[in-house]
Amino acid sequence: MDVTVTPLPGLGTQQDFVTRSGHRIGVITYRDGRFELIVSGHDDPDKVAASAGLTAEETNTLANLLGAPQLVARLSEQQREVAGINTWQLPVDQGSPFDGRTLGDTEMRTRTSASIVAVVRDGTVHPSPRPDFEFHAGDLVVVVGTADGLRAAGEILERG
Repeated sequence: MDVTVTPLPGLGTQQDFVTRSGHRIGVITYRDGRFELIVSGHDDPDKVAASAGLTAEETNTLANLLGAPQLVARLSEQQREVAGINTWQLPVDQGSPFDGRTLGDTEMRTRTSASIVAVVRDGTVHPSPRPDFEFHAGDLVVVVGTADGLRAAGEILERG
């Protein structure tokens, strides 16, 4: 997919792509830190048909909504041919015993035979986190393993 980056002198930058249906979807990043999601009609890809201003928090939430499922879908697709292996997304909730602690502290693989393959934080995917990766409330942990291992991983992140 080709992404076009257009400087907007004095304003910021616009990054967009054209969908199969001919719509142009993009984000304007303003110099002052604001974001704007834009969508054009398929009849005129240069005319903005709809836009929505987004705060940084809203932008991160949208990125999480779009990014995390794609990551899990790709992992699931890759493991479809491997019987008994599943991919789950597990949250690190406020109050989790691992909020502020490292992946190594969980002893996840030793205790469950499941592996943490990525962590999604504020819309950013951190693939293959190292044992010193520190979890924070709100993280979405992507775990691969057997159904039993994944259930145990969820309990560990929730209760310790």
